[in-house]
Amino acid sequence: MKILMMPDSFKGSISAKKAAMILGKSFEQVFPAATIDLLPVGDGGEGTLDALSQNILMEEKSQIVSGWNEQPFSMRYMCFQDQAFFEMADLVGLPMFSEEQRQPLDIMTVGLGELILQLQAAGIQKIYIGVGGSATVDGGIGLAAGLGYRFYDREDNLLQPIGRNLGRVARIDTTNVPKLTAKIYAVTDVKNVLCGENGASPIFGPQKGLTAEEISVTDQALKQFYHLIDPKLADIPGSGAGGGLAAGIVGFAGGKIVHGIDFVLDVLDFDQHVRDADFIIVGEGKIDQQSMAGKAPVGIAQRAPKTATVLAICGSVDQQIVDFQDYGITACFPIIGQPGSLNEVLENAEQNLERTGINIARLIKSIRSKEFD
Repeated sequence: MKILMMPDSFKGSISAKKAAMILGKSFEQVFPAATIDLLPVGDGGEGTLDALSQNILMEEKSQIVSGWNEQPFSMRYMCFQDQAFFEMADLVGLPMFSEEQRQPLDIMTVGLGELILQLQAAGIQKIYIGVGGSATVDGGIGLAAGLGYRFYDREDNLLQPIGRNLGRVARIDTTNVPKLTAKIYAVTDVKNVLCGENGASPIFGPQKGLTAEEISVTDQALKQFYHLIDPKLADIPGSGAGGGLAAGIVGFAGGKIVHGIDFVLDVLDFDQHVRDADFIIVGEGKIDQQSMAGKAPVGIAQRAPKTATVLAICGSVDQQIVDFQDYGITACFPIIGQPGSLNEVLENAEQNLERTGINIARLIKSIRSKEFD
C-alpha cells in the first residue's frame, strides 16, 4: 500500500512539514509495511516556500528592503538555477500583526517591488511570488512604488503608496520605472477577482481588520484605481489575491497569475508520485468555502486519479461544507477533540493531529481487513 501525506500548514500551530511528519508517524504505527511519502505542500500562501524547499534543492538568501513600517527589513528568498521564489507573507504576513495592529490600508509593501529589482539585477530570469496570507489590501500600489512608480493626487501632491490612498490617485508617473526583463509570476492561493462581492475587500478584508465602512470604500477605490491602469485586470481570476497584489503584479510588473496549488504540484512532480498511490491525506487549519475555491486540499483532490482515495484532516471545518465528494474528497476529519479556547486548541494541535491520524489509519485497516474476509 502507498500513502501520500500532503498537508498544507495548519495556520498558527503546525507547519506543513511538521504536519506531514506527524501523519506519517501515525500511519506507520498501523501500517509498518506501507510506503509512506511525505510531500508537504503550500498553495501560494505562507509556508509555500518552506514546502517547496523540502522537495527541491534551493539555496536560501536574503536582501535588505523597506519593511512594512519603512524600516530596513531582511527579506528572504530561495534560488533555484535562474529562478527565485519569495512570499509576500514574509514581509507583511497576517500572523505578524496583533489584532490591534491590523491596519490593512496603512501597511507598506514597497519592499516587494524593491526585491524584484534586486533579483533582476542579480541575473534572475524568473521570479515567483507567493501572494497569500497577507495583512494588506493595497491593490499592489506598494509593490509598484518599489518598482519606481510615483502616484499623485488632483493637486499633484505625491501620495504615500498605501491602500488608504488608492481612491486619491489621479496621475501615475512612470519616469523612474526601469525595464523589467525578468518574468514575474503571482502564485495565488485563491481565484477571487479584485472587485465586487467576491473581491479582495469584501471577502478577505474583515479578517485583516477592515471595518464594514472601509470594505465598501476600499472596493470602490480599487475599482477606481484600476480604471487608470487597465479595467480588465479587475476581472482576472486570482487578481484579488494578496489584497490585490496579484493584480498589481500583472498591471505594474507585466506578470502573470498562476494558480498556487497547481504550480506547487507541478514543481513536486505530483502526477508521477500519485500514479500508484492508494490514499492521499490532505489537510489545512480550516476547511471552509475558500478551500472549496481551489486551495491545497481541493486542488490536490481534483488532480488525483480516481484510483486513489483522498481524505482530508483539518483543525476545524465549516459546518456549511458537507459536499466534500463533489470536490474529490471522500471524507473530512476535524482534529479538535473537545471544546476549549483558541490558545488551548493551538497548543494541543500536534497531539490532536497524531491521534486523528492513528484513528483514520485504524479505520482504513479495519475496512480493508473485512474486504478480504
